[in-house]
Amino acid sequence: MQPPKSLEPASREEARLLESLDPQRLPRHIAVIMDGNGRWAQRRHLPRVAGHRSGVESARTIIETCARLNIQALTLYAFSMENWRRPRAEIDFLMRLLRQYLRKELPVIHRNNIRLQIIGRTEQLPEEVRADVAKGVAHTAQNSGMILTVALNYGGRAELVDAFNAILDRFRSKSGNGNGSANFRVDEETIAENLYTAGLPDPDLLIRTSGELRISNFLLWQIAYAEIYVTETLWPDFRRAELYAALADYQKRERRYGGLASEGTEIPALQPEPQHVQQRHVLGTPSE
Repeated sequence: MQPPKSLEPASREEARLLESLDPQRLPRHIAVIMDGNGRWAQRRHLPRVAGHRSGVESARTIIETCARLNIQALTLYAFSMENWRRPRAEIDFLMRLLRQYLRKELPVIHRNNIRLQIIGRTEQLPEEVRADVAKGVAHTAQNSGMILTVALNYGGRAELVDAFNAILDRFRSKSGNGNGSANFRVDEETIAENLYTAGLPDPDLLIRTSGELRISNFLLWQIAYAEIYVTETLWPDFRRAELYAALADYQKRERRYGGLASEGTEIPALQPEPQHVQQRHVLGTPSE
């Protein structure tokens, strides 16, 4: 692909990778588990906070690059609910770093027409963090470019619990008004509409840095059919060339969504579920 001036390659390898990409086959939504900041610092005999600072630089580069590539959505796993188990000093530093990033980068994000949104149980974040986050979300709410989603105090299981409770609240409301709650049914669309990511396409590509082969409670529902790309590169070293390599690998894959690769193969139609199986999807039906 012909790069815009803002993406002029910094090396021959970067240029080769960028040239190999088909702009018509880029993923709509990229999700990233940014892992390896601590190990990056440890290998350099530096404090862990140095790895987090360098990781911010990688985030800045990847956000800008994805926006320039016209990626529709980018979701970054910044702070999980499990991260509260870390030392208090490290948590405090991460929160300060987040606030510094928002204050410094918000004008750039806004200028690049990027819309910021936050997912997770943000009500449990420190008050000053919530205030800065709310300001950033409001400031970019009318932007029409890439949607940058930052997962803060996020957990995939917690997201599903919150979605199911929202659906139950809706069910109870209908039941209380006598609006035919016995016919209220839950399907995949209903669940998706109540997730934190409602309105976003599911990720096409999930990138995990640092070589760990797990998804760490991230977007459990949404990544059902995502292509997964794992690299040994630690997050602070993940820059444009590494992103282009992930995109090139993605474009080599054949996405079948459970179907068959060969063309012209007839796939039998799905048969309706037996009545006793269908009943398990109805809220209010006794569970096992």
